[in-house]
Amino acid sequence: MKKNILKLIIMVLAMTAASSCSDKLDLSPISSISDANYWRTADQFDAFVSGLHARFRAHTSAFQSLGEMRADIFGTEPGFPNYPGTFTGEATQGVERLWLQNLDLDNPGVSGFGGFYSNIVQLNLLIEKLNTTSVVTTANKNYYLGIAYGMRAYYYFQLTRAWGDVVIQIDPVVSIDIANLAKAASSSAEVMTLIKSDIDKSLTSFGSDYSFKNTKSFWSKAASLMLKAEVNLWTSYRGGTTADATTALNALTEIQTNIPALTLMTGFSTVFATNNRGNNEIIFASRNLLNEASIPFIAGSFVPQSSLLANFHDSVGARQFSVATDNWGGLLRAPVRVSTFRKFNDKDSRKWASIQPAYSRPSPGVYVLAGCFASKYQGEQNAGSRVYSNDFPIYRYADLLLMKAEAKIILGQDPATEFNLVRARAFGANYVAGTIGYPNQAIDATPANALLQERLFEFVFEGKRWHDIRRLGNSFVFANSTVLPGEAYKVLWPIDRNSWTNNRSLVQTPGYPPF
Repeated sequence: MKKNILKLIIMVLAMTAASSCSDKLDLSPISSISDANYWRTADQFDAFVSGLHARFRAHTSAFQSLGEMRADIFGTEPGFPNYPGTFTGEATQGVERLWLQNLDLDNPGVSGFGGFYSNIVQLNLLIEKLNTTSVVTTANKNYYLGIAYGMRAYYYFQLTRAWGDVVIQIDPVVSIDIANLAKAASSSAEVMTLIKSDIDKSLTSFGSDYSFKNTKSFWSKAASLMLKAEVNLWTSYRGGTTADATTALNALTEIQTNIPALTLMTGFSTVFATNNRGNNEIIFASRNLLNEASIPFIAGSFVPQSSLLANFHDSVGARQFSVATDNWGGLLRAPVRVSTFRKFNDKDSRKWASIQPAYSRPSPGVYVLAGCFASKYQGEQNAGSRVYSNDFPIYRYADLLLMKAEAKIILGQDPATEFNLVRARAFGANYVAGTIGYPNQAIDATPANALLQERLFEFVFEGKRWHDIRRLGNSFVFANSTVLPGEAYKVLWPIDRNSWTNNRSLVQTPGYPPF
């Protein structure tokens, strides 16, 4: 029997980066022993809520994989001269299955439903305890209920976008029945109904409290409103009506009206800097700190070994990379595609703040592009090593603007204001409204494509691209990934074998080989 509460307490008190996630569909009960000795003081509730956010932080690897790895950002390019694999020669080691759509129950890409149920059952417990306690102030109780319902909705939105039909578990589990561990999945329509209901409960709980806590690393009313907009944009393309787009637009406008301090940062790279946490662009971010936690997925797949990178050059700085200065210190299993890098305008600051190109230099002054890797999260130096202690953004103001532009496109309104705020920040002094501003770029003739391109440029390495092309429909998936029209079932993910072993009531995602 898993004593999940006790694990949460230990995690919070020790301030560790690791969470006690299970890799399977964890619907196991809470220990009655630890539960009986908890929930007695307001401080214990505070610690539990902190633990939920620490566990959420541990799930950012799954968020990034589910939201980005199967789209057109990462990948090797066999047709690219001289460097058909990773430009450093490092092996992709199975990560290529994601962008090649070569997934099955034994190679699922993301297993155990991302580990999300491990936090869902804790959120269920928090909701129950908040509704029966008298030790927490009314204000904190309502805020924490807003967090719990909002975060639970976020998890279920991740789940249904990835797997479609998934298990719904919203009641706290307080006893164990060995003969009844299996639970069948609910339909995606039922899951979406739950998501929208939880969002409404979250917003009702927050009431008129638009404040942020813990420098925007705790869920907030603004985060729930962003989720409401994102969910309703999703449903507007799936049997919804323009009413869904109107709901999304209203949610975003509510944030702008009630939190006027939110704005775009002047410099794009400053949004992600370790010395600028909780800045005016951030709405909700997963917090990382030196000596506490770092972004868990960067070093393992997305940045090269420093000694291998030192064989290449930075053409912008006209210098060779060095082990001391360019100490990325990772493994490059998922390079950024050169074709992705080349989509950016050279005058777009997002190009250079998000992606690092590497060049060979066959002769002095001659540079040949060899490959690229993601560099949005620069981390910080600590005792000669680079630590990826950047916060990982979940929602920020640029996302608000571009979702608002999307809602306007659906409603037949003019999205120029929102597009051009984002583009003007990206180009800075190089911004020329007549050529760069909306609707003056060639791609702007097709607003949906303009939207997807702008979101690509803005949110590389933030776990959004796959969700973006999925949201707009399968034709956009076929155009912006390796999924073929004849294999449309691959827009969803397969369920892994271990999850089925632990819950025989699960049915494999249609189209994939059955269990």
